[in-house]
Amino acid sequence: MVWSPPVRFWLLPNAVLLVVLAVWGAVRYPRLPARIPQHIGSGGVDAWTDRSIGSAFVLVFVYAGVTVLMAGCAELTLRMTPRDELPVSDRVFAPARASLSLLNRPGSRASARRIARALLLFDMCIGVAFLPACGVLWRSSPDPDVPAWLFTAMSLPLLAGTALTVVAAVRDRRL
Repeated sequence: MVWSPPVRFWLLPNAVLLVVLAVWGAVRYPRLPARIPQHIGSGGVDAWTDRSIGSAFVLVFVYAGVTVLMAGCAELTLRMTPRDELPVSDRVFAPARASLSLLNRPGSRASARRIARALLLFDMCIGVAFLPACGVLWRSSPDPDVPAWLFTAMSLPLLAGTALTVVAAVRDRRL
């Protein structure tokens, strides 16, 4: 799929963040201990695994997959015909003729751009939330303790991204 110019532009911060994560992990990988954190719970690291490319770069791979998924959703949102461009006969709501595809369409081209931009900003927030987790994952000593602020540092970007996406969607429904 070839991304449209708006998606390519809005995807740039996500691509930079993905490269930063990958390079940071590649630099840290040779100095990682033989066992690295596999799961971080409320009491710190509660599961360990042997160091491997897959275990060390799991967050980078997940973020790459989420980025492709979000970029695809943003692209499809921009390619969808908005409600205000449909023929009037298709926009009239009749329970017998109601189509689910009409209910989930952006209201206008401007609304589609806002929703696509919100999706890609949410993706960037996911990447920012992964930064502190990567810091714990790529420590050079197998320490089970994690900083108390880790949960907050990961939650705040996710909450901000969710709020931006919800605001864009709700604004679209009001227009």
